[in-house]
Amino acid sequence: MNGSTRRGFLGFVSASAAGLLQSGAKAAPASTDAEPACILTPQAEEGPFYADPKLVRSDITEGRPGVPLTLRLRVIEAGPCTAIRDARVDIWHCDAKGLYSAFPGQGDGHNIDATSKTFLRGTQMTDEAGWVAFNTIYPGWYDGRATHVHFKVFLDDRTVLTGQTFLPDALNEFIYINVPAYKDRARQRTIINANDLVIGRSDPEHRAFCAVKEERDRYVATLTLGVDRRTDATVGRRGRPPGPPPSGMGGSMFGRPIKDRLAALVPGLKPGR
Repeated sequence: MNGSTRRGFLGFVSASAAGLLQSGAKAAPASTDAEPACILTPQAEEGPFYADPKLVRSDITEGRPGVPLTLRLRVIEAGPCTAIRDARVDIWHCDAKGLYSAFPGQGDGHNIDATSKTFLRGTQMTDEAGWVAFNTIYPGWYDGRATHVHFKVFLDDRTVLTGQTFLPDALNEFIYINVPAYKDRARQRTIINANDLVIGRSDPEHRAFCAVKEERDRYVATLTLGVDRRTDATVGRRGRPPGPPPSGMGGSMFGRPIKDRLAALVPGLKPGR
């Protein structure tokens, strides 16, 4: 998709998604200058797909197709709200088709080997105001999980935060239905923010939900990360690899069968699958 086409298409997506958000879906405030939340950002499971390719870079796309996204993260010390300079921040997430780099057994059929790839992974150090920014693409989805981006924050050699951030479901669904890079999946998406077990377990208050704003040629997602310098959040790999969710996870929302997966969130939205 060339620049002019992408801008025109993104404008169409943004306007339509904005209409969906106004129709009743709950989403994070549309701001890239979120006020610091002087509370701890919740820890969340690392999942099975963390790798450190030792690539300090702001652009982690490596040519993967998808809607352009800039993720801005600010690291502060919970309590005093002071910015933390020179904190190391790693992020990683799946591509438009749900694939992670650096691991085999990827994709809806678990038959894609991305072991030698490094796409959608990177590291940066925070500036004097505590900020880092990564240019990437809007993440896709895989069975058993809502749309998310993983992150880690290190001070010296210590992991002080391992977490995940989440995006508005109305925008997620609109992109997945309308943008070619995200379409034509072998399975249907049944896990959204409302019934994702990781969110329910680690972030019921939605402290790690990012604010999303449309800019001229991309979306910008922003989140403030409150950390405790004394914490050691080094964890082993946890979580379930992408694949069909265990019985009872994917077909219900708090015990109710899902006939229209988003009816409770976006009145009038027709998934179109």
